[in-house]
Amino acid sequence: MHSNSLSTPSNSQQEQRARKAALSSFIGAVVDWYDFLLYGIVAALIFKDQFFPSIGANMGTLAALATFGVGFLFRPLGGIVFGHFGDKLGRKKMLVITVVMMGLSTVGIGLLPNFAAIGWWAPVLLVTFRALQGFAVGGEWGGAALMAVENAPKGKKAFYSSGVQIGYGVGLVLATGAVSLIIATLGEAAFSDWAWRLPFIASILLIAIAMWIRRDQDESQEFLDQAAKAEDGKQKLPIVQAIRQHPKAFFYIIALRMAELLTMYLVTNFALNYSTQNLGMDKQFFLNITLMVSAVSCFSIPLFAWLADRFDHRKMCVIGGLIGALSAFPFFIALDAQNTWMIIICAILLANVAHDMVVSVHQPIFTELFGTEYRYSGAGVGYQVASIIGGGFTPFIAASLVIWGNGSWHYVAVYLALGCLLTALIAVIMPKTQE
Repeated sequence: MHSNSLSTPSNSQQEQRARKAALSSFIGAVVDWYDFLLYGIVAALIFKDQFFPSIGANMGTLAALATFGVGFLFRPLGGIVFGHFGDKLGRKKMLVITVVMMGLSTVGIGLLPNFAAIGWWAPVLLVTFRALQGFAVGGEWGGAALMAVENAPKGKKAFYSSGVQIGYGVGLVLATGAVSLIIATLGEAAFSDWAWRLPFIASILLIAIAMWIRRDQDESQEFLDQAAKAEDGKQKLPIVQAIRQHPKAFFYIIALRMAELLTMYLVTNFALNYSTQNLGMDKQFFLNITLMVSAVSCFSIPLFAWLADRFDHRKMCVIGGLIGALSAFPFFIALDAQNTWMIIICAILLANVAHDMVVSVHQPIFTELFGTEYRYSGAGVGYQVASIIGGGFTPFIAASLVIWGNGSWHYVAVYLALGCLLTALIAVIMPKTQE
C-alpha cells in the first residue's frame, strides 16, 4: 500500500497538493504584481526628481514612465528563458528563482542612491532593476499557472488556478494602499524625499512569505510523469517544439486576451488620462475606481472560475466578450456626460464582469493548448507576447484614435468593442480543451 501511494497519490494527498499549489501560485502572483505595479505608481509620482532631474520636468516625466515600459519588453524574454528551463528541469525550481529575482530587484530599487548621489549610474541601475522585474514576472505567470492547473483536481482546474489572476488585484490594492498610507502618515514632502523607498524595501516581507510557502512545494504529477517518459536530449528547445506542434495556439491566446487587456487598460489607464485631460474630471475619482474593481475582482474571479468548471470554460469567454462589447459605448457615453453612477456601473460591467469572466478561465485554457513537455514555454511566451500586443500598445493606440477622431472617444469605443468580439468569436470556433 505504501509503495502504491508513492506512484499514485491518494485522493487526500492530491487534494492537499492541489491546495498547496493554488496557495503558492496566489502568493507568488501577489508578490510579483505588488512589485511590478508599485514601480508604476511611484515612477509616475517622483522618479523624475530622484533619477532624471537634469533633463527638465517634461523629459524627466517621460523618461521615468519609459522605464516602466522596459518591464513589458523583458516579459517575453522571461517567458522564453524560464519556460525553457521549466519544461526541462521542472516548474518548482523556476518559481523559486522568479520570486527571489523579483523581490531582490524591488528591494534594490528601494536602496538605490539617487542622481544627486551617483549621477547617471542611478538611472542606469534603475533601468537594470526594472528589466529584471519584467524578466521575473515574465517567467512567473507560466509556472504559477501550470503548478495550479496541473495539480488541480479534475473538473476544478479554473477554480484552483484562479489565484494567479486574483494576485493582480491584491497586488494592486497592496501597492496603492502602501503608497497612500505612507503619504497620509508621513506627508508628501517626506514621501518625495525618502519615504518612497519604504514600500520597495517592505517587499522583503512578501518574499519571505512566498519562499516559506514554496519551500516544500511538490512538483506537478503531470510533469513528473512526462519527465519519466522523456528520452535524454529530447525537446532541446521546448519553445520551438511548441510553435511547430501548435502554431494556432499562440493566435488563440492573443485573441482570447484581447477582451481582458482592452477592458482593464481602457477602464483604468486610458480613462484616467482622457477624463482628466479632455473632460477636466478629478484624478482621484478614477484612482478610486481602479481600487474598487481590483478589490471586487478578488471575489468575482473565483466565482466565475467555479461556475466555468461546472459548465464550460470557453462559454465564459464568449459571454465575457459579448458583455464587454455591449458595454463599450455606454461606458464612454457615461464618461462624456460625467455621470458618476453610470461610469461606476459600466466600469464594473467592463472590469469585473467582462474582464473577470475571461481571465477566470485563461489558466486552464492556455496551458491545455500545449503538450506537457513544452507547456511552460508555449503558454508562458504566448501570454507575454499578448501582453505587449494587447496591453503595452493599448494606451498609445487609444490616444492615437482620440487624436484621429479630433478629440472624440468613438473610435476608442469601436476598438474596445471589436477586441471583445474577437475574444468571443475565437472562443466559439477554437477546439475544446476542457477535460
